[in-house]
Amino acid sequence: MTAKKDILPEEMDWRVRVFDSLSFPTLILRPDKVIMHANQIFLETHKEHQQIVGKKCHELWYNTDEPCPPDKCPLEKVIKTKSGSSILKQERSENGDERWEDHVFSSILDDEGEVMYIMESIRDVTLLKTLEEELEETRKFFENVIQSSASPIVVANRQGKILVMNPVAKDLFGYSAEEYRSNISVEDVYPPGLARKIMRELRDETIGGKGKLPLTKVSIVNSKGEEIPAEMTAAILYENNQEIASMGIYNDIREKMAVEKKLEEAQAQLAQSEKMASMGQLAAGVAHEINNPLGGILLYANLLLESLDEDNPMREDLEYVIEDANRCKDIVKNLLAYSRQTSPTNKIIQFNDIVTQGLSLMRDPKLFNNITVKKELSDQMMLINSDKKHIGQVIINLVMNAVAVMENGGILTLRTYRDKPAKKVYLEVEDTGCGIPEENVARVFDPFFSTKEPGKGTGLGLSTAYGIVKENGGDISVKETSSEGTTFLLELPLYVPSEGGETV
Repeated sequence: MTAKKDILPEEMDWRVRVFDSLSFPTLILRPDKVIMHANQIFLETHKEHQQIVGKKCHELWYNTDEPCPPDKCPLEKVIKTKSGSSILKQERSENGDERWEDHVFSSILDDEGEVMYIMESIRDVTLLKTLEEELEETRKFFENVIQSSASPIVVANRQGKILVMNPVAKDLFGYSAEEYRSNISVEDVYPPGLARKIMRELRDETIGGKGKLPLTKVSIVNSKGEEIPAEMTAAILYENNQEIASMGIYNDIREKMAVEKKLEEAQAQLAQSEKMASMGQLAAGVAHEINNPLGGILLYANLLLESLDEDNPMREDLEYVIEDANRCKDIVKNLLAYSRQTSPTNKIIQFNDIVTQGLSLMRDPKLFNNITVKKELSDQMMLINSDKKHIGQVIINLVMNAVAVMENGGILTLRTYRDKPAKKVYLEVEDTGCGIPEENVARVFDPFFSTKEPGKGTGLGLSTAYGIVKENGGDISVKETSSEGTTFLLELPLYVPSEGGETV
């Protein structure tokens, strides 16, 4: 090694002054780890370490005669690589406060490129470390909030790659953590085009404000390709006023929609029941008021007809009067049946028997011209506790309506079955007619509603059937209808023997 150049005293003084003016506490160490010098700010900030020149670094920092293991000693790394190194150390001040220091090591080389000295600069990074820890705690807190949320949350970057799916979101969409992180885009969880539409609305400040989307109904798509109705709110995440990500919060509304549908059905049934009750009272009053004068008209018209000769021209007019009066009598009879002025006589009945008997009561063969009757009756025991005549009337009304819409022939199917756990028996009356127009489906059970020509129906058949079934704790509805036919569904409570009753 060549001799080192002589350093003039004034040059040395200048270098010492520069060293002492450094803004960070700094030490100069030899390769043998002996401390050669400490600048002024080091002595001011590390008052607990005053007599340090001549000590080795491990004596200073760790108060031990044993040097650090070579693989953990930053000085060894600097000497070996002739480049910088750093370590983060946790210290405690005299009053016990925690302090973090970043020790940065730099090599000072001689003329031949060998390490002559090592400079150790110390920066107090306690505030930075505290902020980092607080930021990490905040990050963990918000991560826990997201992961613990009862609402599904999805976060995606600007390219649409999903970054976060909390557990309930993974359950809702059906993806594992590996799946959504590897190859799932945010566009995969919406129907085609919807993700871009949502982003356009998020950027439209007139909709929810900058980067915000108010509660919106959407369809989402799970891993099986199934569309799920949901409500969502969304937001764009910003950093320095630049978009960095977007977040969606979802609510699965399938159960909510099912409850709303049941509520609507219950309200519709209540309104129908109230309407039927009012119309029943009106029908009973009208029937009683008309019955007496109608009986008088028929009596005197028949007496007058009997007194006339066979060739009397008035006979034909009187016969028309009697025919129309009898039609009015039938209407009155239907009104009384609709208002159900007679008390029901409930007995235990085999449901299939009442279906078969209902068919047998319609003896007019012309009714079933070109109509094939198929009976798909369950061979299971299906007992009901009802008035046989009333339930028979319901079945007859359903069959008559089915036959009426198959003027050119078709197939009439009567199908019975039961649901024992639900304690229900069912009858489906299926025709192959022209179907019911959509606008009429909700009205078919309304009193006096009829699509038949005037004089061919009173519109009381289905409304009467509806009232009877409801009184028996059952339900009647249009199960399905199309241009290929209609199926009415009759539902009644299954009789439970332990409840008692008379069997016939």
